[in-house]
Parts: sequence; C-alpha cells; structure tokens
Amino acid sequence: MLKVAINQQTFAIEGNTLNGELHGADISVINENTWHIIRNSRSFRAEVVSTDYETKTFTVKINGHLYQANVKDKFDLLLESMGLSGANSSKVNDLKAPMPGLILDVKVTEGQTVQKGDALMILEAMKMENIIKAAGEGTVKSIKVQKGDKVEKNQILIQF
Repeated sequence: MLKVAINQQTFAIEGNTLNGELHGADISVINENTWHIIRNSRSFRAEVVSTDYETKTFTVKINGHLYQANVKDKFDLLLESMGLSGANSSKVNDLKAPMPGLILDVKVTEGQTVQKGDALMILEAMKMENIIKAAGEGTVKSIKVQKGDKVEKNQILIQF
C-alpha cells in the first residue's frame, strides 16, 4: 500500500486500485522517467522531473503541469501509526543545489524560521522553474546565493 499526497489531496494505491476502486488505466512506458497514460478516455503524458529519495518527494510533469508528490510506503505508514515518524523531528543543516541552474528568486531571509515544505527559492534548470523547499524545520543562518547567481550541483545554497 502506498499513500501519495499531491496538492493537499491524498490517494491510497494498492495493486491496481486507487482509493479502493480499480483504476482502469492503460499505462505505457516511454522511457525510465516518462509514461503515457489513458484513463477515462483521456490521454496523459507523465514525466518524473526531479526526485528526492530522502524525503520521498517527486516533481512530476503531467501534460505540461508540474505537481509535487510525496509518497509513503507501508513502512512509513507503520512508523507513522506508531508515532515514530522521523519527519516530526527532522532538522535541516545545509540546503544544496539538487542540479546546476540559475537562481530566479530567494524566498527567505537570514534569521527566518522555516518548516518542512516551506518554499526557500526558485531554481531554473533545463528551462524549468523548480521550487526548492525545506526538507525539515530550521532557522536560516546564512544565504550563500542571490537572485541571478549560477549554481552547480551540490553547491551550498542556504545554511541552517
């Protein structure tokens, strides 16, 4: 069983069911990150744009629209039901660039307290705007980049 949260909606996926109902979708693999989906006589092209395996957060582009998806597997759900979710105590140390690109906007200031999921900055990479979000709670100690800076993968952007 998986629980997938997309835009504040949660879906339960188990086998070929979606929220307990057969999904009835025809899914074709185009390549390792792209699929063609036909559901209810509608055609969709889905592509995984970025992946954060630590937080199990994925950015997916469906027919040109970007969506953030957070996935919880059966182990995450078990830990959560026992009150042992690691996300509750997650602290951030450094925010590093997930890919090379251009900083379009910085949404936080030094000294600001952030929570998991808060937008920190916008990074343009491969002609796409990526919202970089906080992986956990923390206080911004220093911001190492500014609007207009070019960054490399794993470059420190913000220190907490």
